[in-house]
Amino acid sequence: MYRIVAIDVRSRREGRDLRKVGFYDPVKNQTYLNVPLILYFLEKGAQPTGTVCDILRKAELFQERTSIRVN
Repeated sequence: MYRIVAIDVRSRREGRDLRKVGFYDPVKNQTYLNVPLILYFLEKGAQPTGTVCDILRKAELFQERTSIRVN
């Protein structure tokens, strides 16, 4: 299972996360996303990684938001 977190760009990759915003379990094919919190961070300028962006697209989170940039 993989955690989806918001992390400050100034911290190291394995540093402390700001908030846990969801998880993805490819074995059980389960995804949990805290959509209001994810949208909050995206509106504040957060940039999802390519993998997280794919997960968010599969969850159809980007239907209304087409201006999300991916690293």
